[in-house]
Amino acid sequence: MKITKDLYQSNLVLLTDFYQLTMAYAYWKSGKGEQEAVFNLFFRKNPFEGGFTLAAGLDYVVDFCKNFKFEAEDLSYLREMKQKDGSPVFESGFLDYLKGLKFTCDIDAVEEGTVVFPNAPLIRVKGPLIQCQLLETPLLNIINFQTLIATKAARINLAAQGAPVLEFGLRRAQGIDGALAASRASYIGGCTSTSNVMAGKLFGIPVSGTHAHSWIMSFETEIEAFEAYAEAFPDQCVFLVDTYETLHGVKNAIKVGEILRSKGKEMVGIRIDSGDLAYYSVQARQLLDEAGFPNAKIVASNDLDEHIISSLKTQDAAIDVWGVGTKLVTAFDQPALGAVYKLSAVKNAEGVWEPKVKVSQQSLKINVPGIHTIKRYFSNGKAVADMIYLEGQEIDPKGVVIIDPNDATRRKRLMPAFYKEEDLLKPIFKQGELVYQLPSLAAIRERSNLQLEAFDKTHKRLINPHTYPVGLEENLHHLRMELVLKANKFEDEA
Repeated sequence: MKITKDLYQSNLVLLTDFYQLTMAYAYWKSGKGEQEAVFNLFFRKNPFEGGFTLAAGLDYVVDFCKNFKFEAEDLSYLREMKQKDGSPVFESGFLDYLKGLKFTCDIDAVEEGTVVFPNAPLIRVKGPLIQCQLLETPLLNIINFQTLIATKAARINLAAQGAPVLEFGLRRAQGIDGALAASRASYIGGCTSTSNVMAGKLFGIPVSGTHAHSWIMSFETEIEAFEAYAEAFPDQCVFLVDTYETLHGVKNAIKVGEILRSKGKEMVGIRIDSGDLAYYSVQARQLLDEAGFPNAKIVASNDLDEHIISSLKTQDAAIDVWGVGTKLVTAFDQPALGAVYKLSAVKNAEGVWEPKVKVSQQSLKINVPGIHTIKRYFSNGKAVADMIYLEGQEIDPKGVVIIDPNDATRRKRLMPAFYKEEDLLKPIFKQGELVYQLPSLAAIRERSNLQLEAFDKTHKRLINPHTYPVGLEENLHHLRMELVLKANKFEDEA
């Protein structure tokens, strides 16, 4: 994946918030720039009021980190920045430091296509403070969006109950970058194809598409338009039937389908893009079947999302394929995931790691301290709970207690000896060197499917999903509470 280079032909190290650079400068100025730290990227709530989230975007993260460096043009731009009094924002010594800066961080992350939950790190970054800080904004930019879209796509595909979902949101997407990333994430989430030809070229996603209403309108009659299209694409005719009157359009499609059949070809199907999709699909199915086209597919579009698809399913709509655009690629009902990137530990002058916690009046915003990781437990192939625990900690196989990070009354006792387990954080970079073999996009998509199958359907339902147990191991919970109380005591004394 070289999408950043393909689009901009330059390094993207300045794709960051300005305050990351001012903090980096202040770290350097205070002599803390090389102090080691650990940051975690995580989110606080599943999107779309759902019961799960699907991780995506790691491939972009790898590409960004592999190309992380300050080039001459970047430094020239920073050198020209001035404060209000006309003095440079950054000293030349700091810019010289950036010039020689080499990416040396350790990065551990959940693999793309993994089902994930609030408070557990999707990415853990360990390294010099300056480098960790400079990675914050780009990593959030990448993971927030692609994870959000992959999750939306997964929800839509679950609603479709195995019927193909075509993504064609390019024209409504948030710019070029958003369109390409959305097509990729939608494929990870289960869509079978995209209308985005560039996404097809760059990522190997199957592309699909038929014709628009303008094709029909450019001819004197609808049937002439269908005949001309059949002449051009005799093996892949899907006729858009609602330009004028939908059921009359279906009848015209049948007429042209009969002409195709006389030539040894077969009409693939029709598409309905407006009106009462439940009613028209049922009527169209009846017409097609009576005319001897039981295998012709009915494709539906028109501002669909998982809720509309679910409703149409309950109405017994005769729809075989779903075309989804705007509400998928823009995450229409929740435009941001809200993932954050928080410091959780620093190494002191004696070389000892000190856990750090951010205190808030909202329990939701109190981060998990220390260098922690995630373990998922399975029983009979089904995921039963995720445990967040301190790295290197011995886990008692006879029993552990996990505690909900936001509600200490919600606890679950596990006996690890009776479960299969998986460590979710995988090594991606070690001391700046890539140690992870990036899977193909098709393999990521397959992982998504297998991951979702491992969760009970109650966690995947669209409305009021059952909460999947994710908790802090008891010792980590106590550490967190201890640090919060210590911070509050310090504030009272101050």
